[in-house]
Amino acid sequence: MMLSQKLRIAALATAVVFSTSGAALAQKKYDAGASDTEIKIGNIVPYSGPASAYGVIGKTEEAYFNKINAEGGINGRKIKFISYDDSYSPPKAVEQARKLVESDEVLLIFNALGTPSNSAIQKYLNAKKVPQLFVATGASKWNDPKNFPWTMGWQPSYESEAHIYAKYLLQEKPDGKIGVLYQNDDFGKDYLKGLKDGLADKSSMIVAEEGYETSEPSIDNHIVRLKASGADVFISVTTPKFAAQAIKRLAEIDWHPLHIVSNVSASVGGVLRPAGFENSQGILSSAYAKDGSDPQWDNDPGMKKFYAFLEKYYPEGDRLNASTVYGYGVAQTLVQVLKQCGDDLTRENVMKQAATLNDFEPDTLLPGIKINTSPTDFAPIKQLQMMRFKGEKWELFGPIMSGQLNEQSSIQ
Repeated sequence: MMLSQKLRIAALATAVVFSTSGAALAQKKYDAGASDTEIKIGNIVPYSGPASAYGVIGKTEEAYFNKINAEGGINGRKIKFISYDDSYSPPKAVEQARKLVESDEVLLIFNALGTPSNSAIQKYLNAKKVPQLFVATGASKWNDPKNFPWTMGWQPSYESEAHIYAKYLLQEKPDGKIGVLYQNDDFGKDYLKGLKDGLADKSSMIVAEEGYETSEPSIDNHIVRLKASGADVFISVTTPKFAAQAIKRLAEIDWHPLHIVSNVSASVGGVLRPAGFENSQGILSSAYAKDGSDPQWDNDPGMKKFYAFLEKYYPEGDRLNASTVYGYGVAQTLVQVLKQCGDDLTRENVMKQAATLNDFEPDTLLPGIKINTSPTDFAPIKQLQMMRFKGEKWELFGPIMSGQLNEQSSIQ
């Protein structure tokens, strides 16, 4: 064989080696639930039962993913969103999680709702190494990447939110007598702990605590007992159905304490309107998202996109309902993570990308609030701003605040 021919053969062989190694480097990687054409996303939300008001979140997310699919999907792949009802029941949540993982073979479970339900499925999903991503609850335990590397929250933690209320009360009503109505589960107890930690050596300001069960048809008796305690501050750590009941009951028994309602039940459309705007004046809460009922956002670029989405893809969606705004923002965050995944749609890479979000700003977050995560920080949103209900909308006041106990913030 001539030398030149040998050289040509060697060169060709080298080219083949480089070509195949390059193909290997660019090779698409998939786990169950992902392919060249599809990404299967699982979801668990209470469409029925005592927290059924939150069903709007699942419907909004479905509509948002329909929008993404209509626009070509994510890196050419369409989202298949599989959402099941657990009636806010932990045993049913376990059943639905197993179905999503073992029968539907989803890539991940996204924004499952409720502290009790997520607590019930956390160990199972971590053992299976299935992302339990952007859970719809602010319990502080979702930020524990060392022990639960497959679980990540999204919204500010309940403890951080309660710290902010404690700061407010210590500054504005240091002699107040606080009565707390709380849901008797991890959700309510997280807030209560955060409030006591925030008050620190002034925790004796809490003169009465009333825990309620979600199975109770009414919380009227709890409200009567709290009034009888002499409390002049009422903190309502409740889900929407019970938050609306509490607002109505306070009016019926002519009790007018300083009233703070947890962010998860600060919806104008889902809570305050049903309870009666006349009964809701002066209520305090905090926010990290823009309020669809507030005309100040009508010309905001992000909210314009949100309103256009509602008009085209979810016309029955209520812009006044905070759950609609929430569902849009968290769905937008998941889409960002999946975009970052590129062609590596493994469960491990989903968590890796979720843990590398840098100053991401969904359309619906308040100006100045950004999403940041790291491998050691699984709490995407950490800031809130106080607000007061006036007329038919919330009015923001004071600075953007962190829930860190060592941060000093002035209330304006």
